[in-house]
Amino acid sequence: MGIGEAEAFSERLKREVQALEAANVHAILENEPLIDEVLQGLEAATSCVEDMDEWLGIFNLKLRHMREDIESIESRNNKLEMQSVNNKALIEELDKLLERLRIPSEYAASLTGGSFDEARMLQNIEACEWLTNALRGLEAPNLDPSYANMRAVKEKRAELDKLKTTFVRRASEFLRNYFTSLVDFMTSDKSYFSQRGQLKRPDHADLRYKCRTYARLLQHLKSLDKNCLGSLRKAYCTSLNLLLRREAREFANELRASTKASRNPTVWLEGSVGSNQNVNSADTSTVSDAYAKMLTIFIPLLVDESSFFAHFMCFEVPALVPPGGLANGNKSAHDEDDANYDDLGIMDIDENDNKAGKNTGELEALNESLHDLLDGIQEDFYAVVDWAYKIDPLRCISMHGITERYISGQKADAAGFVRILLDDLESRISMQFSRFVDEACHQIERNERNVRQLGVLSYIPRFATLATRMEQYIQGQSRDLVDQAYAKFVTTMFLTLDKIAKADPKYEDIMLLENYAAFQNSLYDLANMVPTLAKFYHEASESYEQACTRHINVIIFYQFERLFQFVRRIEDLMYTIPPEEIPFQLGLSKMDLRKVVKSSLSGVDKFISAMYKRLQKNLTSEELLPSLWDKCKKEFLDKYESFAQLVAKIYPSENVPSVSEMRDLLASM
Repeated sequence: MGIGEAEAFSERLKREVQALEAANVHAILENEPLIDEVLQGLEAATSCVEDMDEWLGIFNLKLRHMREDIESIESRNNKLEMQSVNNKALIEELDKLLERLRIPSEYAASLTGGSFDEARMLQNIEACEWLTNALRGLEAPNLDPSYANMRAVKEKRAELDKLKTTFVRRASEFLRNYFTSLVDFMTSDKSYFSQRGQLKRPDHADLRYKCRTYARLLQHLKSLDKNCLGSLRKAYCTSLNLLLRREAREFANELRASTKASRNPTVWLEGSVGSNQNVNSADTSTVSDAYAKMLTIFIPLLVDESSFFAHFMCFEVPALVPPGGLANGNKSAHDEDDANYDDLGIMDIDENDNKAGKNTGELEALNESLHDLLDGIQEDFYAVVDWAYKIDPLRCISMHGITERYISGQKADAAGFVRILLDDLESRISMQFSRFVDEACHQIERNERNVRQLGVLSYIPRFATLATRMEQYIQGQSRDLVDQAYAKFVTTMFLTLDKIAKADPKYEDIMLLENYAAFQNSLYDLANMVPTLAKFYHEASESYEQACTRHINVIIFYQFERLFQFVRRIEDLMYTIPPEEIPFQLGLSKMDLRKVVKSSLSGVDKFISAMYKRLQKNLTSEELLPSLWDKCKKEFLDKYESFAQLVAKIYPSENVPSVSEMRDLLASM
């Protein structure tokens, strides 16, 4: 191709390219019609494309609007679905609320006009339970706060309150009438009470059984309207109080009528009464047995009634008697005869009510109600105490011990009135016994008014008899009561003895020593067993020794006055001058000593015999003479020994009978 030279070859190529372009232009020009057709086609295509673009824009706009419409429709559809779900839930909630607000017709009938007969009580209790739950369901937190202001809820609550008020009024009126009619029925039956020749123990089992029928009703009344219990408690107490007082009165009357006991005189220590004490030895144990029987029957009954009342009337207090325990702490025969007697049957009324803590307000209300329930029954107990006192005042000691035993058994809070009753009984017994003690002391004091008395006063041995009887009657805690009586008796006896003795100073010491000796002799055995009497025994012993000493000294000085006056003058001077100067004093010379010795000790055996006779002369209790004479000899010998020692010291050259000679002389007499 001649490409050896580049430029030539390049020129060649340029020429060929130009030739080809010229050929192309020529070809194009030759094909102009075709080009025109192509151009027309292109213009038509361009026009179609523009139309299509315009339509696509229109369609795009329409699609955009359609998409917005679809989204709007979807949103509305979602809201409708949510509204449908909410409406369904609301309907369900309203259905539940309506169900809670609906009052079943059978319950409405029971609450507004149903019978309270025993056969209908189950339906009434169910209606009460429904009403209680319905009222509770309309209160927070059981009811949503958003419902509280709904008119339907307010109307329904008002309707339920009206139902509650109506039912509480009807039930309260029925129960008040029921309690009254129940007691009236029992009191109208005379065979229910003690009658002549037949002591009948009160039996409230049937009464409690009938009351237990309405125990659960009372529980519901308390939950519905606590204030309604006040009138119900008052009505129950008023009705049952009549029954209890009638039972106690009839029982006490028949108890006194059927108890055979000889009446013991109340005059034990009167000076005008003969010394024979057999009149006071009648057995009166049946009297204290009767009192014990009254307590044995009625104290457990009253405690049981208090316990039954406390639980039956829905007081929130602890149980009166612990399981297996008894009201008086002792198992008695009648408890064994009737094992179900103390079964209150109340503790299972409300299994959910386990409140056993103390509630001061409840206890105060309970004690007020128990006062209404049991008030007045104490008069029949007082009547038995007064009757026993008239038969034998000393039986107050036994009754006091019996009462103390029952008091120690009443510890429960709800037994408050029973404790008060027992305390009042104890006070009454103590008061009656104090009357007896005061009267006995007056009897002792009346001895002063009698004419001049010698020897042992009558009330000394009688007191020993009285104390022996009192010791036989002591039971339990009555020891203090008896010891106080002893103290008052003996104090009065000793004061009266002193006054009587001082009325005649000449025989004062004889009167004292004889009576104090008689007091010791009569109470020797009792003083070994009774500390209080032992104290007075020692007091009497000291007073006896003092009286003996004074009396013996009087007798000794009467017979040996000159001798012992001489001794006394010497003893007085020894305080002021030396012993060796005493013989030079006026009236105390050796010559004076010889005269005194001669006048007092010459024929001393006669003087001693006279001393014995004088000691014997005014003594009415011969059994005291030996011991008194021994004391007298000892006292005389002691004084004589002092005399002999003084003579040996001050008058060493003078001779007097020796102490041993005098001792031998006294021993031989």
